[in-house]
Formats: sequence, C-alpha cells, structure tokens
Amino acid sequence: MIRSLTKLTTCQTSRLIIPTLTVSATRAYSTKVKSLKERLAEIIPEKQAEVKAFKKEYGSKTLGDVTLDQVYGGMRGIKGLVWEGSVLDAEEGIRFRGLTIPECQKTLPKAQDGGEPLPEGLFWLLVTGEIPTKEQVDQLSAEWAARSAIPEFVEEIIDHCPKTLHPMSQFSIAVNALQHDSQFAKAYSKGIHKSQYWEFTFEDTMDLIAKLPNVAARIYRNVYKDGKLPAIDNNKDYSYNFAKLLGYEDNKDFVELLRLYLTIHSDHEGGNVSAHTTHLVGSALSDPYLSLAAGLNGLAGPLHGLANQEVLRWTLKLKDTIGIDASEEQIKKYLWDTLNGGQVIPGYGHAVLRKTDPRYMAQREFALKHLPDDPLFGLVSKLYHIIPGVLTEHGKTKNPWPNVDAHSGVLLQYYGLTEQDYYTVLFGVSRALGVTAQLIWDRALLLPIERPKSFSSEHLMKMFGAK
Repeated sequence: MIRSLTKLTTCQTSRLIIPTLTVSATRAYSTKVKSLKERLAEIIPEKQAEVKAFKKEYGSKTLGDVTLDQVYGGMRGIKGLVWEGSVLDAEEGIRFRGLTIPECQKTLPKAQDGGEPLPEGLFWLLVTGEIPTKEQVDQLSAEWAARSAIPEFVEEIIDHCPKTLHPMSQFSIAVNALQHDSQFAKAYSKGIHKSQYWEFTFEDTMDLIAKLPNVAARIYRNVYKDGKLPAIDNNKDYSYNFAKLLGYEDNKDFVELLRLYLTIHSDHEGGNVSAHTTHLVGSALSDPYLSLAAGLNGLAGPLHGLANQEVLRWTLKLKDTIGIDASEEQIKKYLWDTLNGGQVIPGYGHAVLRKTDPRYMAQREFALKHLPDDPLFGLVSKLYHIIPGVLTEHGKTKNPWPNVDAHSGVLLQYYGLTEQDYYTVLFGVSRALGVTAQLIWDRALLLPIERPKSFSSEHLMKMFGAK
C-alpha cells in the first residue's frame, strides 16, 4: 500500500530508505487509476487532523529567537513559515518531501529508461507526499494536455505586447489575464464553505499549470520567431509538449534537459522571494492566478530568477575578454579585477546553502553525459574549480560555491536556446509547480492571512535602550 502523507512527512526529519519507498509506491493497480485530485481528497483529512493535534499539543512552544541583524537583514533565517513541499538544509541541500535530487532522479517515473524524471511526477510528490506510478503520471500528463488551451483574448493580449517588453513582464500580464476564468474566484463570490477552498484552488492550479507552456511559448515565438505555434500532442508529456511549442521537440537531449530543468527549479522551500510572495498573496484568498503572477514579478528580479541570464552574460564577457582557453592565472586575474572593481561574481553564493548547490551538480552531471566536449562547458568547469578558492581568499562571501544559476544558461545555449532574456520564463514555468502545490495545502489547512508584526527603527532603539 502507498505510504500515507503522515509517514512521508515524518521522513523529512530522518533518512529515507529509497528501496522501501520504491516498493511501497509501485503497487499493481487492479482497478481504475485514481486521479491526483481523488488521491488528494483521501489525504487531506488525515493531514488536517495531524496538524490540528500537533498545534494543540505544541502550539505554545518557541520555534526560535530573532535578532536585530535578522530584522534588518531581510528576515534572513527567521523561522516563521509552513511549507510542505520541500525543506532546504544549509549543508545537505534541498529535499522534496524528504527526497534529495538524486533520489528523485532515481525513483520518479521517467519517459524513457535512463532519462530524467518527469515534472508531473515531481508535482504529484509535492502535492501528496507520495511517489506516483507511471500510470498516475501518464494520467496527469493527459489531463494537463486536455486543459492546455488558452482563451483567445489572452492570446490577443500576448500578441499585442511589444517585442521590446521583457518576456517576464509579458508572462506576468498573461497569467493575470488568465484569472478571468478562475474557478476559485467565481465559487468564492457565490459563497462556498471554507472546507471547499482547496478543491477550487486545486482546479485553478491544474488549469494554470496546464496553460503555462502555451503562454510561455507564445511569448517566445512572438518575440524571437515567427509567432506561429504547433498544436500540443495529447499523447505526450508536459516537457515534450513545451519543447514542441518552443520548436525543439526533435532534439531528444533538449527534451530531457527540459524535464530535468522543470523538476529541479520547481521548489526551494518557502522563504525565497517567488515562493514567499505567492504564499503571501494567496493568504489573502487571492486565487492561484493572482498569487502566481505576484510570485513571477518577484522571480523577475536580478537577485532571484533573473540571475541565470546575468551569469551567462558574465561568463560570455569573460570568454570574450580573456578567451575560451584562458589559463588558470588569467582567470584568477579576471576574477580579482572583478572583485576589486566592486562587482560580484554572479552564480556563486546562496542565502542558505553552505555547499555546492545540488541543482548545480545535477546540471553538471547532465553536461558531462551529453556535452562533455563543449568549450563553454569546459570554461564553466574551470570556473567551478577556481572561483571558490578566490572567493575564500577574498573573505567576504559566506558560501563560495556555485548555485543553480551558474550552470543553466550554458546548457540552454548549447542546444540553441540563446535568448537570455527568456531564461527566467522557463524558471517561472518550473517554479509554478512548487508554489501552486503549496497553495493547495494553504487552503486545505485553512492557513490564515499572513500578517507579521513590524517596528520602526526608533521603536526598536527604545526597546533596547539604545541612544
């Protein structure tokens, strides 16, 4: 029998035994395969009871102390959010419902043997805490394909955007426009019981995720190509169809890269800007469309999702300045000139992580398998071995190791997707999987509107007796 969400959640605090998960999650189906919504409807009452009992017994316990440095430092590290899908450890990295990225690559269903995990399987895991079967993932792929069409007026809105408008701005506009058909908003206006909030949030989430490739690809085709899109194949998976809409379905390796990309960029616990913003706006009972659009606006910032294109531009500038075959000494000099000039080395360091980002390593392993002789990948590999030492010697970076953004642009460029302003849109499609999965649970657990307490600097100074 598939293990319950309660048991999987408990595993977040302990080591998961993958063989046990694999066996328990692959039982034979003698009857009709249950849909994601049907399975979720079974899980929610158990989770509601579990959280209720936990709050009753431990609700008065102290979770952590807050320092003034944290208050003035962007609330860095303050413990104050519930996020079911993933937990980020500074040393170990991300775990999706208790599973590391390598474990997800091993256990989640794939389109082909030896391939990358399907994002549909990761979404099922984020929502239920369970590893789905291939049959369940195939069913989810088909359902997203069936929901993928976007309204004509949304197509017209996208088509009327000037090509000079950043793709992320167009993406946010389109997601806001899709809100016209929000099932949650319509049901709420008619007056529904709060116990039903999660159901309509689920339906909006499924519609929204399904339509994102059509929206994102239409922006890409309008800005960079001829504006024409092929039809989605109802018998193919989400990533294949997205690649097809972009015009890359004939490159099997690119399709595999997109499956990996959408999986590893999906969720990174709840405190990052895009996740927290989506959660915050959703706490006001804004529907998933409005909530995700807000999160996308946060993702578009250069300190968050926009960093992937910034890294590639910096790397290409380094290549053009000192050459693709630059020596270690030349690279070190370039790095020191950058740092001494008051600039940062993009793609290195992370707000939480204190080791190499596992998402970086997943992409590096993909490159070693599929493009080991690519000159630009060779340069990125050199940087991977040189930059941490320089940053450590510089002494002003807590984490000198590469993050996810240090690698993704190089892979996309290798396969011909060279339009750097578009990279964050890909990130946005992926991040939607994680943040909307959490929105479903926000409504299922009836989490209240978020309203932390704030103080003025003057008040804080009085509190501490400062002069």
